[in-house]
Amino acid sequence: MKNNEQPADRKDSPPQSTGQSRSEFSLNRRTFLATASSALGIAAAQMVFPATSATATSVPNDPSRTPGKTSSAYGTRAVFVETQRQFFSTRSLTPLQHLSGIITPSALHFERHHNGVPVIHPLQHRLLVHGLVSQPMIFTVEELKRFPAQSRIAFIECSGNSGKEWKEPNGTTVQETHGLTSTSEWTGVALTTLFQEIGLKPEAQWILAEGSDAAALTRSLPLASILPHALLCYAQNGEPLRPEQGYPLRLLIPGWEGNTCIKWLRRLKLMTHPAMTREETSKYTDLMPDGTARQFTFEMETKSVITSPSGGQQLENPGFIEIRGLAWSGRGRITQVDVSTDGGESWQTAELQEPVLPMCHTRFRFSWKWNGGETILQSRCQDETGDVQPTLTDLIAVRGFNSFYHNNAIQSWKVTKEGQVNNVQI
Repeated sequence: MKNNEQPADRKDSPPQSTGQSRSEFSLNRRTFLATASSALGIAAAQMVFPATSATATSVPNDPSRTPGKTSSAYGTRAVFVETQRQFFSTRSLTPLQHLSGIITPSALHFERHHNGVPVIHPLQHRLLVHGLVSQPMIFTVEELKRFPAQSRIAFIECSGNSGKEWKEPNGTTVQETHGLTSTSEWTGVALTTLFQEIGLKPEAQWILAEGSDAAALTRSLPLASILPHALLCYAQNGEPLRPEQGYPLRLLIPGWEGNTCIKWLRRLKLMTHPAMTREETSKYTDLMPDGTARQFTFEMETKSVITSPSGGQQLENPGFIEIRGLAWSGRGRITQVDVSTDGGESWQTAELQEPVLPMCHTRFRFSWKWNGGETILQSRCQDETGDVQPTLTDLIAVRGFNSFYHNNAIQSWKVTKEGQVNNVQI
């Protein structure tokens, strides 16, 4: 249809003034309807993505008739995708409710630091390995990359994840309640490989790991427990570590609390006993009701959360809804997830979505028919060791109200009659 042509008033009567055949008119009418539909689609997109309206107005009606943009040096996401971390001065939270699969995009992986993210030149960075070793050595990053590489997919979770939920509901969304956990593919050198090069003395029982950030974060780690799995990582999801994830070198101990996975790693010291640093005495210990503190509680225990429907979301109409969520355990593979749609009165087994890997986020789903009434949604998981995620009541009965770290209690989401989903405790 030419710009000065008008569609017919009746679909069975082509305009007499144009001299068009009926077949030509039918084709032009279809073109008009397709163009109108595209225009409506663009208008709808502009309402859904108001922040990208300037770019959205340049979207062609028919992208198959308009050459696309040229290649670029580094890929970008679609202008209509606005998923982002919620960030504060020392941390940022992964938007679990908006992600798919088990791998967290590097740019959305949660971050936690104690004195800012340092800028480190990879050619200047060094790793010192000393103490109870046969031959103390200093390695550059490039020298570490010459060793045989290993990759593994693993979650990292800050031990303070969900910590603000101990006494009362605090976060509105699952990003705010559980956003300090993410899963990535990590690549680097196995710690055992490094020790084959330098040699360990028989009395070496602990290892002190230290970062080169302004906080000089240090943790003492039992050598026998970490040797089978620990990696010295220089890559994440196929590319060099992001600065906030420890560029150019970090320690990974799958399944252990995130603060043990020292970022910006610069020193490993082999010792007979733990160093009793600030981060394992006054911090990262679990204060019990009797005033004592649990120390060296490294493993992150079984935990799950429903990501949809979850806090801050809105159900529009009663009917079929697929409940979706994540489960994970620092002790191994998730073997079962149960879902309750009545506040824990009854439980039904959810379906696990492949792949199901040890010490990784695992997706689950459960088909539910909402009747429009008020209810509470929950999930609980079990791992291959038989450990079952506890209720908040059971956790408090053991740990009291003074704890902050290692809150792996069952999360409750209340669905109101209006379909609003809220964070509650029961």
